[in-house]
Amino acid sequence: MTDIPQHALDDAAQVLHCALSGDSDAVVGTFDAVVDRSGVVGAYDVAWCLAATMVGQNVPRGAWTLDFPGIDDARYDKRWVARFVSAYVNGDISTGEALFGAAIADGQLPDCLLALAGSTVATLRHRAA
Repeated sequence: MTDIPQHALDDAAQVLHCALSGDSDAVVGTFDAVVDRSGVVGAYDVAWCLAATMVGQNVPRGAWTLDFPGIDDARYDKRWVARFVSAYVNGDISTGEALFGAAIADGQLPDCLLALAGSTVATLRHRAA
């Protein structure tokens, strides 16, 4: 949905590898390394790649709405993941960026990125089953 640099794709693959092995410290470490190298924009690109992986290739075009009963009662990171993936599906980069900025301002970005990696892995495992 947007041009993502190759290093972001490689970093996303590393995040997924770590998440699939259950190593949450390595997931956080990979994101930290991305931020050290490429700043917040790099972490955003990796998160966008994870959302793309979660959604998959065959998403019909059109407007999508979030269907997550009880979202307002969910933990911050879970609400963030649902809304970020929704922004991805709708090609709404400005909302994705706003969500990223809000998570930074709220001091929640590490937890949100870890939840995104975990949700992506859970989706991949579900598809494989």
